[in-house]
Amino acid sequence: MISSLNPSTQRFLNALNQISENLQQAQLQISSGLKVSQVSDAPDSISALLQARASLSAAQQNQSNLGRFQAEANGGEQALQTAVQLFDQVQTLGAEGDTDTATASTRADLAQQLGAILQQMGNLANTSVEGRYIFSGDSDQQAPYAINLSSATPVSAYMGSASTRVAQYPDGNTFPVALTAQTIFDSSNPATNVFSAITGLMTALNSNNDTAIQTAVAGLGQVSAYLNTQLAFYGDVQDNISQATNDSQALQTQLQTQISNLQDADVTSSITQLTQDQTQEQAALESEALVPRTTLFDYLR
Repeated sequence: MISSLNPSTQRFLNALNQISENLQQAQLQISSGLKVSQVSDAPDSISALLQARASLSAAQQNQSNLGRFQAEANGGEQALQTAVQLFDQVQTLGAEGDTDTATASTRADLAQQLGAILQQMGNLANTSVEGRYIFSGDSDQQAPYAINLSSATPVSAYMGSASTRVAQYPDGNTFPVALTAQTIFDSSNPATNVFSAITGLMTALNSNNDTAIQTAVAGLGQVSAYLNTQLAFYGDVQDNISQATNDSQALQTQLQTQISNLQDADVTSSITQLTQDQTQEQAALESEALVPRTTLFDYLR
């Protein structure tokens, strides 16, 4: 559309519009604290800004996951520390029963004490943290074992599933965070099976069979070493989670700084710019008011 305004007036209006836009932009930055509120504010940096925001959200979610894994790892370590201590008692009871002076009555009493320990081991296998059975693998709403000392087979079959959950470092690398109760207490290797070691010793003591007792006691050391290895696993998990958490926090700080640099306004500069724009606007209006105006009456004189 052809403008009916003379060139001088058009230039004045264009300049005034630009000053007004600058004023609005400065006011928005001061009120919001942001220099990027919409794509048009910084089209060249919006892609980097969106990517940084997405990365920050992912890092925050990962840290939340790490917090949950930390609670489970702490619970797992505590349970296994108790299990190791209980198995030390198993070895002590086995040594007491494996003597020439031990009577059938004494051994029966020791077997009863082992039954109580077996029940406690079952409770440890069923450890729950924040409503999840941490040794049940991915089926964490199902207790992995049931213990019934009155049964000929006091330990049930494993009722959990495999454990596939992993935690993630900020760089994308992962590490396992849990073992199953089946791996810890009910190993497929009879020489490292905690439940079998206890029930085997119980049976031998109740039968008052010297040879069976000696055989059962001889295997306890290997089971104890295996149980300590499982405890060490959870110590490693705690270390890995701690490192991943530290790395995640460092990454979040880096991303927050990047986002701030991309989107946050320099409020001091914005205030200065606002003052300058207001001064320019006022000066432009005053200058325009002083421009002589020629009307039809000027030509009729």
